[in-house]
Amino acid sequence: MGKRETLVRKICGRPPEADFDEVRQLLELEGYQRREGKGSHHVFVKVGAYPISIPTKGGRKVKRYYLDNICELLELDEERTK
Repeated sequence: MGKRETLVRKICGRPPEADFDEVRQLLELEGYQRREGKGSHHVFVKVGAYPISIPTKGGRKVKRYYLDNICELLELDEERTK
């Protein structure tokens, strides 16, 4: 199993929260780039796609609500069930 598949399985497995670095890696593998900014929100952009804004809890954790949104936007749930 490759890195992308491992990240998809972990993040879309609906944990209560996930490590920001893992979420960042998955988004980068999907073609998103992190836009520089200030504060606790990280914005990822991709040409032709909606930007994804992720606030981090304590600077390193991403809450489940945002993981759910990422899985839905990237249609990763459908991919996992195939």
